[in-house]
Amino acid sequence: MARVGLPISGTTNSALTHVEGALSGRRYDADGLIGLDPADGKPLLARYDLSKAASTLTAASIGGRAVGGLWRWHELLPVRHWEFVAHMGEGSTPLEPVRRLGSLLGLSNLLLKRESINPTGSFKARGMAVAVSRAVELGARHLVTPSAGNAGGALAAYAAAAGVRATIVMPSDSPAANQTEVLIAGASLILLDGLISDCGRLARLIADRSAAFDMSTLKEPYRLEGKKTMGFELAEQLGWRLPDAIVYPTGGGTGLIGMWKAFDELEALGLIGADRPRMFSVQAEGCAPIVRAFEEGKRFASAWDNASTTAAGIRVPSAVGDFLILDCLRESQGAAVAVPERELAAMQGRLAAAGAGYLSLETAAAVAAVPMLLETQKIDRNKEVVVFDTGAGFKSVTPGDLPAPLHVVNDPDRWEGIVSQLVER
Repeated sequence: MARVGLPISGTTNSALTHVEGALSGRRYDADGLIGLDPADGKPLLARYDLSKAASTLTAASIGGRAVGGLWRWHELLPVRHWEFVAHMGEGSTPLEPVRRLGSLLGLSNLLLKRESINPTGSFKARGMAVAVSRAVELGARHLVTPSAGNAGGALAAYAAAAGVRATIVMPSDSPAANQTEVLIAGASLILLDGLISDCGRLARLIADRSAAFDMSTLKEPYRLEGKKTMGFELAEQLGWRLPDAIVYPTGGGTGLIGMWKAFDELEALGLIGADRPRMFSVQAEGCAPIVRAFEEGKRFASAWDNASTTAAGIRVPSAVGDFLILDCLRESQGAAVAVPERELAAMQGRLAAAGAGYLSLETAAAVAAVPMLLETQKIDRNKEVVVFDTGAGFKSVTPGDLPAPLHVVNDPDRWEGIVSQLVER
């Protein structure tokens, strides 16, 4: 069925009931702006009346809906009225077999979930679409977030779509494409000499001193709800089952946490069974707090000193949802892996040369972890493995030297030499 635009009015039939402390278990009203759990400063999770949602959200109904993108799952999203939904076509990204790349890596069944084709060029569009829509529905008119790059661009875009102000605080060495993306959407951009953790402190100060609402990763409940739709789509695209393994580049970890939550919700609706994929978190050696905590058997990760990696999206020295990431990895019998920095640009080039496209350094990190996971027998060569492509390569800063292009003067009499060079290659 051809997809059409979203309804412009009326109820979404959201089954949202309350928000719940991820650690404390305390229950809070969902119909007011709220950030972290007042009890312990940890993340809050949205909860739904799943029996109510099951009455309309079925395998048959989801496949035939005219509404497109991630909003097809509106019963399990927090926005209550269509008029507040800021939508630019996010979600419904392809799950693509990449046989040539899989063969090069030694996998017989490798799939790539292409989040880079979202409207803002990364998976961050999912989280911000839902979080901005819900914040505006609850009365927010100025939104602020720290960002390594892609989240800031997504917030700027969706705030513009919703007609509200946005302020983004980025490290001064964030990718130029992300800075341009923020500014062209009309948001305020603050560049700070420091890491995203430093940007987070400034964003918090801005929120405390003004009417701005803090949209930081897992410091409000609803970016996670947008990200969980990746898990919904994965199950649907595989015929209501899940893959053997998921490999995911991890900064703040909302993608992993969101998908793990999605799988539980799908099981409660009767759409999937109890089987779960092994979840693998990938970080860079220069910033690997989750890997260190996993290897040390800890539930909470201490901050990583002097964090450094060219993959800006995973240069997160301290994750608010650290315990949720680590719980997911252990419950799934997965693992956390750190890849050498030198592998990132090299793998980005290998991906493009293998026909996978120009993908982000974060995606390159996830793919670079696959041979390591094979070597340590954490994944099987014959199992179905999904790697998440979280962002487009043009938004990354690629280190190192690229081959020099051939510069050609506009003189047909001199073109023969250039043609000869190409033929000889």
